[in-house]
Amino acid sequence: MSSLRDELNKAPLLARLSPEQLDDVTSRAVRLTLSEGKPLFEQGDKADRFFLVLSGQMKLFRLSPDGNEKVIEIVTARQTFAEALMFREHPKYPVCASALIDAELISIDSHSFAAMLRGSVETCFLLLGDLSRRLRGLIKEVDDLSLQSGTCRVAAYLLNNAPPESELFELKIPKGVMASRLSVKPETFSRIIRRLQEEGILTVNRNQIIIHDMAALKSVAVVCDSGLDSQFPVIKLPAECD
Repeated sequence: MSSLRDELNKAPLLARLSPEQLDDVTSRAVRLTLSEGKPLFEQGDKADRFFLVLSGQMKLFRLSPDGNEKVIEIVTARQTFAEALMFREHPKYPVCASALIDAELISIDSHSFAAMLRGSVETCFLLLGDLSRRLRGLIKEVDDLSLQSGTCRVAAYLLNNAPPESELFELKIPKGVMASRLSVKPETFSRIIRRLQEEGILTVNRNQIIIHDMAALKSVAVVCDSGLDSQFPVIKLPAECD
């Protein structure tokens, strides 16, 4: 098993810390193991630590007053989460976090990390750059959720997760969680997948996806995403009720 210091040094957010800074962070870090479904923290809990995922997947979500769950983010290996809260005066976690599958994490003390930042302008700018990139991603996601249809979002998700060298890949998260992450109802998600299969664009077998017509899938997604290759003719599927 790798040492805590080695694991922290591999994280993009922490890799450019000085050896002294890394030693300081490591001295206050704790390795955690969570089994599938086990909660890490609840919405409203005091936020005095942030986390690095070493393996597995963490689900960040909010609960509505009637108990419905909205998945905000799926965090995977080498990603950190909850670090932005260290800049708030009395931070509380705005979401719940639980292990989507068995997960191993490192828990990092936010107070000591923030104190370290006060003494290093360079490290502050590194962290701000990382948070800025994440903010741009969240702004794009808000645009996608506001402007794209459910079909566009599902098609774009499949494209973004399909490996370039293969037409076959496995979905890494349960379909119900994926539907919540894409802000569509599970039954709507199933209808969209069924339409894509009926069009001969892809086949779904349990958690395996086989893309038969990559150009057609890009065409479905490009309706709402100008960032995809616009040379493909637009294929419109029947409208869905999100």
